[in-house]
Amino acid sequence: MSTTGAGLLFLLSLIVALAAAYRPLGDYMHRVYESRHHWRIERVLYRCIGVDPDSEQRWGTYARSVLAFSVLSILALYGLQRLQGHLLGSLGMKAVPPAMSWNTAVSFATNTNWQAYSGESTMGHLVQTFGLAVQNFASAAVGIAVAVAVVRGFARKQADTLGNFWVDLVRGTTRILLPGATIGALLLAGGGAIQTFAGHSTWHNLAGGTQAFTPGAVASQEAIKDLGTNGGGPFNANSAHPFENPTAWTNWLTIFMLLVIGFALPRTFGRMVGDNRQGYAIVAVMALIFLGSTAVTLTAELSHHANTVPTAVSAAMEGREARFGVPDSSVFATGTTLTSTGSVDSMHDSYSAIGGGMLIANIMFGEIAPGGVGSGLYGILVLAVITVFVAGLMVGRTPEYLGKKIGAREIKLASLYFLATPMCVLIGTAIAMGFPAGRAAIFNRGAHGFSEVLYAYTSAANNNGSAFAGLNANTHFNNTALGMTMALGRFLPMILVLGLAGALARQRTVPVTAGTLPTHRPQFVGMLTGVTVILVALTYLPMLALGPLAEGIH
Repeated sequence: MSTTGAGLLFLLSLIVALAAAYRPLGDYMHRVYESRHHWRIERVLYRCIGVDPDSEQRWGTYARSVLAFSVLSILALYGLQRLQGHLLGSLGMKAVPPAMSWNTAVSFATNTNWQAYSGESTMGHLVQTFGLAVQNFASAAVGIAVAVAVVRGFARKQADTLGNFWVDLVRGTTRILLPGATIGALLLAGGGAIQTFAGHSTWHNLAGGTQAFTPGAVASQEAIKDLGTNGGGPFNANSAHPFENPTAWTNWLTIFMLLVIGFALPRTFGRMVGDNRQGYAIVAVMALIFLGSTAVTLTAELSHHANTVPTAVSAAMEGREARFGVPDSSVFATGTTLTSTGSVDSMHDSYSAIGGGMLIANIMFGEIAPGGVGSGLYGILVLAVITVFVAGLMVGRTPEYLGKKIGAREIKLASLYFLATPMCVLIGTAIAMGFPAGRAAIFNRGAHGFSEVLYAYTSAANNNGSAFAGLNANTHFNNTALGMTMALGRFLPMILVLGLAGALARQRTVPVTAGTLPTHRPQFVGMLTGVTVILVALTYLPMLALGPLAEGIH
């Protein structure tokens, strides 16, 4: 079988597996968040943090709980890194520098997992396991909790509350992420991913020399980094490292894990609002964008660049993972940039101009296909609100979505949500290109160098975490600026979308009439897809024209 044929079979099997998981996993998550029963271990946790699990919170209290937990997470992880030299399991590694500690703490607490360091030479076992891996669970659970709260805003009628953040956080961790990550870790370990707390080792390489190596609890961290759409790997090479992603089938498994919760959450949404057709419409939009992006990336990478010079000197294969091949790596790259994962099994900086530009555009879409765990769902629901508002303007009718009117307050919050991330991207990129400290970190000049900076701030603001490798992220300027971008890109949209959910929850349901726009039919699927593409194009096209598009036509 040809490489292209094998790649298409790889993609087809992935689609079939995701489709098979859609209903059972989505229904299970619905039961998790709608159940009134608390597990015994969960009641113990509630007593420890002083929470009444049967009480509910208004949107403002819910948002403050999210921020309080996230700030404490940042401080705890920052402290662990700064004290590393005095902790057990440090493997002789010193304290992480302040700027890098700040960047890493914000990165993992915001589900970004941007890494400006090499994990195997910077972090000991304790920081990796009790710091980074714990935040992989916590930040993912926060994202799902906010998504569930937003869905409750659409589902409830004349209500003042959106649930209890602490209950949603604990249940997401104990009932979804921990069981899923445990199964994933066992499968990865069975496939050859290492899982050990041994110290430094020396290995003989194929060239006959030796190489120092620091092992770790890799399989367990790899599982939650993908299942929770985190992305921070124990090794600098991330999922291209053979001890982290050993074989072609573990590569398939990691892609499946980083997509499965995001693609199943629309089923949970449909169950919670009492209309499964709404979930099918949302997942259809996700699938269309995912398949379209995959097609563009695969075509660009399999045909290489229009300019034959890079191909002739084999430059187009630099940074590619030969074990998996171009098609499988392209599917991985599409999946990781359409979610907030940031995990990579090939270097995106080595992709063709059009292929790399598509990866940047994937993140610019707001990572809604299917997006990060939780953040993808509430992101596409905001776009659905904007879509019905546009449709309402076209026919001269007050827009409605799921029986809720989209008035001035609702559309203002939805618009601010959509604009918050592009502002972080565009302002951050402009500042980085305008200051000498920002330009000094660029290894490549011209359009490609600009693409590296644009990718970095797009990745940070959208809480993705992947990067073009030609940018030196470990500078005081980038550690500080990207850390601020990650924090704003995570928490500002969360506050706005929770405010939107609170406004919707207080409304009564408007009865369906002949003039109501059906939001479960192919017409709405096409409209939502079109609005998403057009809004992103209008917002980011000038920046893309200066970077990947300029490079592609050069």
